[in-house]
Order: sequence, then structure tokens, then C-alpha cells
Amino acid sequence: MKRTTLWCAFFILVLAAGQSAAKAQDTAKHAITFDDMIRMHRVGEAQISPDGKWVAYSVSTPDMDANRGASNIWIVPTGGGAALQLTQSGRDSSPVWSPDGKTIAFLSARSGDSQIYFLSMDGGEAKPLTHLSTGADIVKWSPDGKTIAFTSGVYPDCKNDDCNSKRDAEKEKDKVKAHVAEHLLYRHWTHWNEGKRSHLFVIPADDSAAPRDLTPGADYDVPPDQRGGPGDLNFSPDSKEICFTAVTDPVEAISTNGDLFVVPLTGGEIKRITTQPGFDGGPVYSPDGKYIAYHAQLVPEDESDRWRVMLYNRSTQKIENLSEGFDRSATDLFWSPDSKTIYFSAEDQTQQPIYAMAAHAGAEPKKVIADTYNLSASLSGDGKTLAFERANLSMPAEIFTAASDGSGVRQLTHHNDSILAALKMNDAETFWFDGAGGTKVQAMLLRPPDFDASKKYPLLVVLHGGPQTMFSNAWGYRWNTQVFSAAGYVSLMINRRGSTGYGQKFTDEIINDWGGKAYVDVMNGIDYVLKKYPYTDGSRMAAVGGSYGGYMADWIATHTGRFKAIISHAGIYDKNSMYATEELWFEEHDMQGMPWTAAENYRKWAPLTYAAELGKFKTPTLVIAGERDYRVPYTQSLEFFNTLQRQGVPSKLVVFPDEGHWVLKPQNSKFWYKTFLDWLATYLK
Repeated sequence: MKRTTLWCAFFILVLAAGQSAAKAQDTAKHAITFDDMIRMHRVGEAQISPDGKWVAYSVSTPDMDANRGASNIWIVPTGGGAALQLTQSGRDSSPVWSPDGKTIAFLSARSGDSQIYFLSMDGGEAKPLTHLSTGADIVKWSPDGKTIAFTSGVYPDCKNDDCNSKRDAEKEKDKVKAHVAEHLLYRHWTHWNEGKRSHLFVIPADDSAAPRDLTPGADYDVPPDQRGGPGDLNFSPDSKEICFTAVTDPVEAISTNGDLFVVPLTGGEIKRITTQPGFDGGPVYSPDGKYIAYHAQLVPEDESDRWRVMLYNRSTQKIENLSEGFDRSATDLFWSPDSKTIYFSAEDQTQQPIYAMAAHAGAEPKKVIADTYNLSASLSGDGKTLAFERANLSMPAEIFTAASDGSGVRQLTHHNDSILAALKMNDAETFWFDGAGGTKVQAMLLRPPDFDASKKYPLLVVLHGGPQTMFSNAWGYRWNTQVFSAAGYVSLMINRRGSTGYGQKFTDEIINDWGGKAYVDVMNGIDYVLKKYPYTDGSRMAAVGGSYGGYMADWIATHTGRFKAIISHAGIYDKNSMYATEELWFEEHDMQGMPWTAAENYRKWAPLTYAAELGKFKTPTLVIAGERDYRVPYTQSLEFFNTLQRQGVPSKLVVFPDEGHWVLKPQNSKFWYKTFLDWLATYLK
């Protein structure tokens, strides 16, 4: 009895000591701040080596002094072990393995313009391959290892780099700096189109000859400007041909059409192989060379139509739709080595699993990597190992691997572990409620650190953009809800009508209904939360959003007075003047016409329309915009702010002259977060 009592006492002491240590460790942690977030390392562009032994990737870390991101190339062994930093310039990205795995090609702006560099896995300094005055983008290595494909922005009528260089020098010296346009699209996202086009080039990997333009004279971009990426051009297995995506319609601003083209590596005739009126992209050849798999949107002038998995037979030119019965949007396709299986990613209810399906019509996609948010997947040459990035709302992206059947998931990199170990963050809770018309709507709730259910917390209703996107359970830097919640708020993220990841019908229900069912979904979600979670304070609520989320914030300002504060970033206020946007198909699709053919729709869904009907704005509002935002022209925010001021509403305007649709420069981001949180604190605390 005495020995038992002694051991019990000892156990209690040990347990108490452990609990005290755990409590002390927890006390040492703190709620995440902007300064914590900006220190984090942004992992991306993962590519597994052909032998499956390594993963190459980039790591970008914001440099506050330089006011930019510093990006370098790293590798990590798939068998486990420390990650190795390969470059130091802070201007390196887009690593691509040579077929023999002995060399990594990557893009670097270390000498000024972006150029292609080679780095041997045997060691030594990186060596430049290209020296073009127009730079290089999107590097691809041919399967035989002899050729590098890349893109570069050139003047279509220039036949060599000397011509491009002289043309640029003449423009630089010219005292006149006018933008001149004779067609649409004349500007896009944050840049004006000044006569250049992105062309497809090839160069011998041994640098034995000058680069050759495979699309000479082409008055179109490879890949499409701002709508394409590295996945939109790929080599055939025999290295004799390249397939790429381009938009050749005469009026690009009203067209979401994109077709696949093939061109011989030796140059010559460019052949169009798809003709349907939607967008065809992401072509990948089967390893046996018989097929090209790609994803396609089949509805013209609809950038939110779901992506189907398509199969082009190279010998018969027959095209099959493999995934029509799969009501999700398939992207980032790649093949198994035996040419029998196609892998892809698809958004699904806040997550992004990796799927696999047999390469024939009627096959059912199966989740291989399920119930998480995954991206940038690639497969080893033997088909045994998947490498991918994974993130969630409490973990920035890191590199993971798994067997090709999804088993044995393993985290390889830990770039942010030391930062995360010092932070208090909660995971998001996911729930469903009845939206407009009784349709089930999903949302996520994020509680602040040191949460106490007996207290009342202000509710921050975060409104996502798009409108055809979704709140994903993934880390983000522009609108980080962990930083928001850490300031003492419960953050609510509702995937209202129009969101992706819930089927095409759910997505399409935003069309010509911008402030309709989506608004009801948001209001119903708020009511549900206030009823279910008694710690949320309905008397202290704010609505905040960017892009379409900014539109919804503006709409809320004209339709309800239940919020104490509103923040509108790049919001749409006047649908008629929004026609100054660059991608006109977006307005014409969602409003079901042009301002002069569907005038009532543009009037009905403009928050401006209801400024007079409501009588007067009431909610204190912070309005933010970027002067270089050509997607939602910043004059939308000026109009909204002017209205608020003329109606005597407490309001503040912040315009960043050097930013576009989003605030990306570290110093500007710091100011954005401070202004954002200060506004909330003024009216919610």
C-alpha cells in the first residue's frame, strides 16, 4: 500500500510538472500578427525529379527593406532529410528537372531581365542559357534532354532580338509616353499592351545555337495573357512537337475561347487541333505518344464553366469528353507512366483533392489525396511517388509526398515550423446552413486565440471575390483570416451562391443575380451563426471583402444597417462604369448583355442604384483600391467614397498608386493590414 501510494504521488508530481511545463510553453506563444505572417516562407512550384529521389521547389520570403519577395531554389529528398538551398540571388524561380535528373533549369532575374539558367546537381555556379533583351518565361525541358522551350514577349514583326532591342530603346527615348489602342484587349490586369506578344521559342540545351521563334509573326500570346501558365505548353514524348494553348479570336476582350495548336520543333506549319468555342488548355501528352489529355470549358464566353477532362487521339483526331459526369472542375492534368491513368486536381467544398481516373470515357474519378487542400502535384518517372504542396488555414504550404495510390502521406519540408511553434492559432470549423430557397450552403468559422466561449466576440463577415471562386481551407497572405481573428474577432467565411467547388448549378446561380441569392445566403449564414454560436455578438459586426467581395460590401452598405463597419477593397459600385474593365466577357456574361442591350440588369445590380432608394448610407466604411487595377478600375472606389462623403458617412479612402487588384508589395501590405485592423477596432471594440 505504501509503495503504491508513493508511486501514485510520484506520478501526480510528474504529471503536474508536465502540465506546468505545457502551460508555460503555451503561455510563451502569442497570437499571430502581420509581422509574424510577413516573415513566413512561401513554398511553391514543387517538381519531383525523374528518379523520384528529390523535389525541387522555390521559396519566396518577403524582404521588407527591398519591398519585394526574395525567391530561391531549394531541393528536398523524398526519403526524408534536410532541405537544401541551391541558389542565393533572391530572384530565382520555376525549377524544372532535366530528363536525366542531373540538371535543374530555372528562371532568374539576377542580371536584370528574367533569363534561363542551368544548375548542375554535381555542384558549381548556375550558368545562363539565354541572353535575350526581351527575357524568358515559362521554361520547359524536352523529354530527350536536347531542347529547352520558353516564352518571351516580342514584337510580332521583329525577326530577331536586335530588332526587339532597338524597338524598346526607341520607345524609352521617345518623349511621348501615350498609350495607343486600336483593338480590345488593350490593357490587362496591371499592364497595358504596347504591341508585344508572348511567343514560343526553343533553344538547344547545349547552347549551340540561337533561340528560334516557333510562332513568328503571331499576333497572339503563348500562353494566353494572364489566363495561361506553364501547363499550357508541353513537348510530345519523342521531342518532335510542342502543343500549346492560344486565343486567336479577333476581339480577345469578349472571348473566352482558347484552342490547342501543335507545331514541329523544327518549325513550320502551326496546326490547330481543337475548335470548340470554349477554352481548351493544359495539354499533356500520354507517355506512349498516342493521346493529348487537356482540360476544357465547353460554354463560350463563360470563364466559370467547369473544366472537363478531354482526350485527343493523335492518329484519328477524335476527341472524347472523359469527365462529363464529374460535377467539379478538373485542372493540372498529368499521366501515369503506363498511359492508363490521368491525375488531376479539383476544388471540392473548401478542399482541393488530387484525383485519378482511367483514361477512357465513363471512368469515374477517385480521390487519391483526399480531404485536404493540395496543389502543384507531380509524379516520379516510375509512377510510384507523388509530390505535392499542401496547406490549410493554420499552415502555410509545405511539400508533401505520397505513394501514387495516396498511401503513406509524408511531410518533407518544414520551412515555417519555428515561426508556427510560437503562434496561437485555431483550426476552422466547417458547417452547413440553409441559404436562399433552402439550398445548403457551406461556411467556415475561425475563432480567435485564447478563445473563451463564455465571452462575446465581434463577428467579422469576410466576403470572397470572384464571384466564381470559393473560400478554401488553405493559407493565404493577402486576406489572412488568422491575422484578422487574432485581433479578437470571430471570422465567418461563407461559400455563398456563385462559389466554385459545389457543382456547376451552384456556381451559375450568380449569373444576373449578383445581389440576389448570394446576398440572402450571406444574411442567412449570419443569422445561423448568431443563433448557433452564442459567443458571437450581433451588435458588433463588420462586413469586409475584395473584388466581388468588395461589391457585396458595397451592396450590404445600401441594403442593411445591421453592421457597425464595412471595408470595401476594389469593390464594384456602378455596373455601367464597370464596363471600363478589360475582360468584357465577364461583364457581358454575368449581366447577360452589354450596358446598352441589358440596361436594366446593369442598373438593378449596381449598389449605386440603391444609394438614393435607401435615402442615406449609414455604416462607417473604409474604401481601398489600387491605381493600376484594370480589372476593377479604381474609379469604382472613388465613386463609392464620394457618395459616402457627400452623404456624411464616416469613411476613409486609401489608394495605392503602385498596386493593382491586390496589394502585393510588403510595405504596402503592412500599411493595408494596419489600416484594415485599425478601422475594425475603431467601430467594433
